[in-house]
Amino acid sequence: QVHVVESGGGLVHAGGSLRLSCVASGIIFRNYEMRWYRQAPGKERELVAAVAVPSGRTTYADSVKGRFAISRDNGKNMVYLQMNSLEPEDTAVYYCNAYFGAYSPDYWGQGTQVTVSS
Repeated sequence: QVHVVESGGGLVHAGGSLRLSCVASGIIFRNYEMRWYRQAPGKERELVAAVAVPSGRTTYADSVKGRFAISRDNGKNMVYLQMNSLEPEDTAVYYCNAYFGAYSPDYWGQGTQVTVSS
């Protein structure tokens, strides 16, 4: 059985930082591209950052480039999202996603709330 669990969300003032963590079990972690999405109230879920396999290449939404950094530790089945210079517009539920490919199931965590106050 696959489990994806996020942690690290919370309330922070604008300009502050948070580090989100995600652990995935029940999959061969090193074979999965790992992604962070977010969904703000009344908005569609958007892809924030991804780290590919096997290259480790990272990609980011334009809105977070230069402020967020995604990383992974295959030995621990963990992926992280370091978020710096947070803005109120970053307020959302952040979801971790394990993506194998277009024709394979992907797996989601339950989400962690990030709230940035102005």
